Amino acid sequence: MRIDLHTHSTASDGTDSPADLVRNAAAAGLDVVALTDHDTTRGHAEALAALPEGLTLVTGAELSCRMDGIGLHMLAYLFDPEEPALLAERELVRDDRVPRARGMVGKLQELGVPVTWEQVARIAGDGSVGRPHVAEALVELGVVPDVSGAFTPEWLADGGRAYVEKHELDPVDAIRLVKAAGGVTVFAHPLAVKRGQVLPEASIARLAEAGLDGIEVDHMDHDEATRARLRGLAKELGLLTTGSSDYHGSRKTCRLGEYTTDPEIYGEITRRASGAFPVPGAGGPVA
Repeated sequence: MRIDLHTHSTASDGTDSPADLVRNAAAAGLDVVALTDHDTTRGHAEALAALPEGLTLVTGAELSCRMDGIGLHMLAYLFDPEEPALLAERELVRDDRVPRARGMVGKLQELGVPVTWEQVARIAGDGSVGRPHVAEALVELGVVPDVSGAFTPEWLADGGRAYVEKHELDPVDAIRLVKAAGGVTVFAHPLAVKRGQVLPEASIARLAEAGLDGIEVDHMDHDEATRARLRGLAKELGLLTTGSSDYHGSRKTCRLGEYTTDPEIYGEITRRASGAFPVPGAGGPVA
């Protein structure tokens, strides 16, 4: 059983539509895929309508959080998307994305980069605009060689020359809100140092005490030594360990199913959830 619990569609910053994502997941041989767009559930209905037979969809989102001045992402699975408190926070984060992206465009222009808001908006399309769309604009202009090259102190990394803050959840609050909505929380790529500053293990322990369910261990941004360290930490803190591709379509090099989650861990995630349940495919066409 092949399970990928972290993917993105055009509802946020991926390049596959939600329908194409589930079709491509089935074609890649996955049995279970989670759609976890940034701070939104807008892609779920389309994904469900196109879900091929033999593939199960786990609904979720990747929540933008900040703790002790450090940005992090919290994967939330199988929560009730209409629960009012969590919905209100997601809308606050999402609504702040446009002024934030406009602010980054302004800073880049001050740095002499001929990027425009119209260019970024075109790249984002109907998705929730974010840093990856600004990064892709920099790639189009030849400023950086690829999207990852834009996430440096010179450009868009946390604290970088063109970085602009946005509304973000305290992760303890995120855990509380997701649990109140019947969901399960997993700390995404917690030691991805190439992305910037990461939380110390003491802070991860604080999140475990607050009710965090798990940490994402097998991920393209964790080397073997980091994965071993995280497995030891998870055992010490009583946390589940997951593996995922963090697929973004053509925007990143990772492939669907590149890393996967153990079926027993997946089963425990579904047992803990009460806000929503995995949905088996009804026979939509496979890509």
